[in-house]
Amino acid sequence: MKLTVGVADMKISNRPDDILITYSLGSCIGIVVFDPVVVVGGLLHLMLPEASLSADKAAKNPYMFADTGIPLLFKDCYRLGAVKERLIVKAVGGAQVLDPNGMFNIGKRNILAMRKLFWQNGVTMGATALGGTVNRTISLEMGTGTVLLKTSGEGVVSL
Repeated sequence: MKLTVGVADMKISNRPDDILITYSLGSCIGIVVFDPVVVVGGLLHLMLPEASLSADKAAKNPYMFADTGIPLLFKDCYRLGAVKERLIVKAVGGAQVLDPNGMFNIGKRNILAMRKLFWQNGVTMGATALGGTVNRTISLEMGTGTVLLKTSGEGVVSL
């Protein structure tokens, strides 16, 4: 079953038939985690770097922010049996698409917030497709752990 992850959303699965997918990652970041031993994975589509930007929004939707959404992604996978040391972690997005003059640098700030959290928690990232000026779509096939990346104007590749 295809499970679409919306903006500021997250889905977790342990069903081999599921495909987790999120579309149009611009400055947002899509983070995929997958434990191949227990076939548990998740996909987070975060929008902004820090919950302190809007405590009200963070309380209503912690998936909107890197510093609140990323910990939930990992914790929910652990609840289904994933083990941190086995997790394959991949990230896509952080582009500069709606901010041509770089005034807000949301994409760069999202990347920095994600990398800081991973560094503080000893998380090693695998493949990434970060930065640039293009939109991307990413999916995780639960049965195989295959992560597919579609970049605007290009085809689909395995990440």
